[in-house]
Amino acid sequence: MPDSIAGSRARPLQIQRRPDRVVATLSRPDVRNAIDQDMIDRLHELCEELEGEPKTLILIGSDGVFASGADIAELRQRRAADARRGINTRAFQRVRSLPMPVIAAIDGYALGGGAELAYAADIRIGTPGLQIGNPETGLGIIAAAGATWRLPEIVGEARAAEMLLTGRILDAATAVAWGLVSSLYEPGDLLAAAHTIADRIARNDPLATRYTKTALGAPRAAHPEIELELQAKLFESPEKERRMAAFLESRKR
Repeated sequence: MPDSIAGSRARPLQIQRRPDRVVATLSRPDVRNAIDQDMIDRLHELCEELEGEPKTLILIGSDGVFASGADIAELRQRRAADARRGINTRAFQRVRSLPMPVIAAIDGYALGGGAELAYAADIRIGTPGLQIGNPETGLGIIAAAGATWRLPEIVGEARAAEMLLTGRILDAATAVAWGLVSSLYEPGDLLAAAHTIADRIARNDPLATRYTKTALGAPRAAHPEIELELQAKLFESPEKERRMAAFLESRKR
């Protein structure tokens, strides 16, 4: 059931909790889940919680749309000082930096800020109706909430440049071919598929999962030393001893 962070159906982020995961549903269906300041504030609240109590996060949109972009009515009123505050950027950085994996389950539009929120996830899955991209230059702005540095890491510099400079919106098949999403499911199966991924994550050692995410997000110059230090900590972990002993015991049967 939705809890106190989500509040009533009028709240833009509906939260459901399980012991090992949280599902956050973007819910502004009257504007195709456009990301406004209230939704950003709710994301910050959720991130604060998950920073203190790490769990896998599933992000999904309501009513067949992930997020159609930033709220243009709000965006139109913003000026230089607002840009420098990085309103969406800071929230998406926080999502990206969460200790445990983030899964974006994308149906329909994931455009502009909606796409950038999806890029901040560790794992992206979608539906055949997915449409994802950054049309910001057509509105006289740039994709400044992560696309210019995250998208090249995901799809490569040449494809990212094409998307960002032309405003090209990818369909589902192209998004899979380019590695922007890993797999497709029918809309009615999308959330269940995200939970299946979360189930696989939950079967693994949480600390090893967290350290793997840390290593994945580290700058190239930090490798391989960061892996060696993280592995050194895990080699002293009681959970490593327990899991390896159980594995060896199972092979005797």
